Amino acid sequence: MSRRIAWPRARARSPRGRRTRRGAWARRSPITRPRKNACSSRAQSSRRCARRAGASSRRSSGWRKGCGALARLARLLRIFRIGLRFGLLEFVPRFSGSRLIGLLARRRDEPRGQRLRQALETLGPIYVKFGQVLSTRRDLLPLDIADELAKLQDRVPPFSSELAVAEIERSLGKRIDELFSAFEQTPVASASIAQVHLATLKDGREVAVKVLRPGVERAVARDLELIDTGASLVERLWPDGRRLRPREVVAEFAHHLDEELDLMREAANASQLRRNFERSPLLCVPEVYWDLCSQRVMVMERMRGTPISQVRLLRDKGINIPALARAGVEVFFTQVFRDGFFHADMHPGNILVADDGRYIALDFGIMGTLTERDKNYLAQNFLAFFNRDYRRVAQAHLEAGWVPAETRLDAFESAIRAVCEPVFARPLKEIYFGKLLLRLFQTSRRFNVEIQPQLVMLQKTLLNIEGLGRELDPDLDLWLTAKPYLERWMREQLGWRGFARALRQEAPLWAATLPQIPRLVHRALAEDRLGALHETLERLADENARRNDLLAAFVVIVFAGLLGLVIALL
Repeated sequence: MSRRIAWPRARARSPRGRRTRRGAWARRSPITRPRKNACSSRAQSSRRCARRAGASSRRSSGWRKGCGALARLARLLRIFRIGLRFGLLEFVPRFSGSRLIGLLARRRDEPRGQRLRQALETLGPIYVKFGQVLSTRRDLLPLDIADELAKLQDRVPPFSSELAVAEIERSLGKRIDELFSAFEQTPVASASIAQVHLATLKDGREVAVKVLRPGVERAVARDLELIDTGASLVERLWPDGRRLRPREVVAEFAHHLDEELDLMREAANASQLRRNFERSPLLCVPEVYWDLCSQRVMVMERMRGTPISQVRLLRDKGINIPALARAGVEVFFTQVFRDGFFHADMHPGNILVADDGRYIALDFGIMGTLTERDKNYLAQNFLAFFNRDYRRVAQAHLEAGWVPAETRLDAFESAIRAVCEPVFARPLKEIYFGKLLLRLFQTSRRFNVEIQPQLVMLQKTLLNIEGLGRELDPDLDLWLTAKPYLERWMREQLGWRGFARALRQEAPLWAATLPQIPRLVHRALAEDRLGALHETLERLADENARRNDLLAAFVVIVFAGLLGLVIALL
């Protein structure tokens, strides 16, 4: 059954692409079509539309990729232009000393570290944070550059309070007036990642509200891509680039940023540290309000205190400054050796002092962790250093796996002695142990030591604590303060109490494993039966061959002896 279809008399193109007269295609086409082809025609039309849509989508995607590539190129050109302006080509050996730098650099007369710092400040907040991370890698950088980068301040203009309120409402699912009875529109602190507003809960508790900057994840990903590209170029263009491992530093920086971009993780860090020092007379940590936290918003207890850098104001409040300095050292060693979990960003901007003399810790985005093995060998190293037992220091490094197993112990001991003896010739109160660790890191590079990231964070934190303690009390003797704590900790770890504690910790594992031992032994024997039989046969064959060899040798010797005897008789 078919029906007649009156095709429109429209201007059409021939199969060869030439325009035909009106209605020509219709006359050449069949006048009748089967009904079943109507669906086929619609399907073909749909496929044609889909192909056109796909082509359009590909063109749009290609356009977006092209725009993204152009944007990256523009950012790279901007970085290159700023690098030229501050004479940073000096850091690339093949350009060092070139007349090109003298022609293009405007501030060639300033020290190189200062020029690098100014360039990072010009590039923006993400590069400032990268410079801050670089400043902690004193095992990699020249000291003049590391000292200058340590001056970088992560200060950026705040974003609008309307955006902050919108982010809080979106993340927590309620209007701002339903969450807080009061919310201060002006932030009290602003950085490249987030800013902090003060507020009051409905029950009257005062809180601090930390909000991530809008679009910060996209900006971080974009800038990290460029920084990683720059690190790759450093490895290729700089002969010493591979040793400095710039891409490893970038990966470490990306890890820190990833932790700071997740406020739930920071809230968990704060909660853990608060639990560790719950009844401590030394350290106070704000309470986290979990019902008001998300990945982009964190609400915690508002802490009131005096910035630790304002020493005169602390004295006016009756705070015992020397005792405060000693307490800082004890807080550090307690975090490291008792808990294995320490605040790794303890610069003065993150520390307040309560009116009762306790430390108040802020900003928990960067934390360090140590295993039991790391803590044990670290304590042994500390004690051996100050006892000038350099062989024990070298042995501890080898036992911890911090030094390649093929390292000669006497050569490593000699290198450590050359570093430490000039330092220990001075009075102990003048020794900066963080700087001593730094020199040891630099020496260890000669022995292909892989410096563990947690040890680098520990060294950076120790430098901060030492510097802070010496600012509070120039006569602070770090070793005299820390040694009793370390010795007590070592006695607890290596004595009977430590052994009993280790047994208690392992008891549940052994309780679950012991009943399974017969079954596991039976399975192992069954699985290894053929292998054992094969080994036995090989051993018997070897013994048989060895006996045959001995027998042949014996026969030869006897035959030679008999032959010699016969010759002698003749």
